[in-house]
Amino acid sequence: MAYSISDARHELLEALADAIESLSFALACLGEAYDQLDETSGERLEEAVFRPVQVAYGRAQRTYTGFAQRHGIGARSIEEASAGVSPAGARGFIDLALSAVAEAELTLSTLQDSMLPVEAGDEELRAGLAAVRDRISGVTGNAREFTRTLGR
Repeated sequence: MAYSISDARHELLEALADAIESLSFALACLGEAYDQLDETSGERLEEAVFRPVQVAYGRAQRTYTGFAQRHGIGARSIEEASAGVSPAGARGFIDLALSAVAEAELTLSTLQDSMLPVEAGDEELRAGLAAVRDRISGVTGNAREFTRTLGR
C-alpha cells in the first residue's frame, strides 16, 4: 500500500497533537508550582518558564488548527491537562514540566527531521513548528537557573 500525502498529513497532525498535549501538561505543572511559591518567586517562574511555554503552546495550537483547516482534516479535540499531585512540591512540579517540555521538543524535532513537513507541502506548518521549538529552546536552562536560586 502506498503512503499518500493524506496519510502524511494525518500522521503529522497526530504528532503535533502529541506535542501540544505535552505542553499542556507542562503548563498545568507550572501552574501548580506557581501556586506553591511566594509572590516574588512566582513572578520569576512565570517570566522565565511559564510564559515561554504558554506562548509555544498557543503557537502549536494555532499551527495545528490552521494546518487542519487548510487541508480539510478534522482536528481532534485536545483536552487541557491536569498536573495531578507532586510529593516534591514546587520543584517536583517544575521537574515534571521540564520532562513534558523535553517530550514535546523530541516530538517536534523528530517531526522536523522526518520528511513529513516537506511531504505535506505546507510552509506555514514548517514555520509554526520552528517557532514552537524556538520558544521552548531555553526553557530547561531557565528552569534550572530558577530552581538553583529558589529560596535564596
